[in-house]
Amino acid sequence: MKLKDIAGRIGARLEPPGADVEISGIAAIESAAPGQIAFISNPKYASAARTTQASAIIVDEAFPALEKATLRTKNPRLAYARTAELFFQPVKYARDVHPAAVIHPSVKIGAGASIGACVVIDAEVEIGENCTLLPHVVIYRGAKIGKNFFAHSHVSIREHCEIGDNVLLHNGVVIGSDGFGFAQNDNKRWQKIPHAGKVVIEDDVEIQANSCIDRASLGETRIGRGTRIDNLVHVAHNCIVGENTLLCSQVGLAGSTEIGSNVILAGQVGVAGHCTIGDGVIATAQSGIPGDVEAGRMISGSPAIDHKQWLKTSAVYGRLPELAKAVRMVGRKKD
Repeated sequence: MKLKDIAGRIGARLEPPGADVEISGIAAIESAAPGQIAFISNPKYASAARTTQASAIIVDEAFPALEKATLRTKNPRLAYARTAELFFQPVKYARDVHPAAVIHPSVKIGAGASIGACVVIDAEVEIGENCTLLPHVVIYRGAKIGKNFFAHSHVSIREHCEIGDNVLLHNGVVIGSDGFGFAQNDNKRWQKIPHAGKVVIEDDVEIQANSCIDRASLGETRIGRGTRIDNLVHVAHNCIVGENTLLCSQVGLAGSTEIGSNVILAGQVGVAGHCTIGDGVIATAQSGIPGDVEAGRMISGSPAIDHKQWLKTSAVYGRLPELAKAVRMVGRKKD
């Protein structure tokens, strides 16, 4: 594609306006070759813009002028994503049903389905049009799934769960497994609590590999529209996750936690049960959240505190031995 055509497609400003560069692909700034386009969103890599072999670079509006062609935009990362879509060719699957698939006669599937080998679909399941189920997907009895559903191999969807339109599940995702609920009897043995609820996944959600969303004990566990869930995330029974929220890898939500919309929980964040996390909260990596968090806050640490306060305490932490020594010396002088 011509660079000016890419600029028009992604809504970027071409500099210089007359640059007539042919672009054949997209690559990282460090490894890009002539004919490719790269992007910079992190100032850490700004120096690479002057040494890269890329024929063009996507940069921020305020980025210093370069000798090579640039596409300037307010959001280079988003522009990169849109550019990548222009060049990425996803795998196309035949719109048919493999003879090795096992589908109950009562199942209702919309037009344009692609169902792979060893897929198993139990009774009373409903799936909308244009679904893609890759080999070894299993859908339990009574599940309801919308249109444009895509499930990679070894996805499991348990009984009576509900999934909206345009949902993407990666390999090994489990929707609707039992919650971790037990009651101890007089003999100190653990009695399993039945989980009769379900999971509801709203429209436009993506859940990546080997993440588990547990069904509710009563009622529902719900994942809001547009939310993105990374690999190896656990969402416990009766949790509610709002819209357009990010749960990064190894996040763990204990039971009955409510997460607002536009929240970001970075890698390995843990949230105690029965907590409410307000809209727009950001929790940095490995934060431990023991209680409610007001909307709009940025928190860090374990137990999590205000991020700015955490930065101050972290700066002091490495000096604790010498500070303790100084305190002891002061105490001895007083004695």
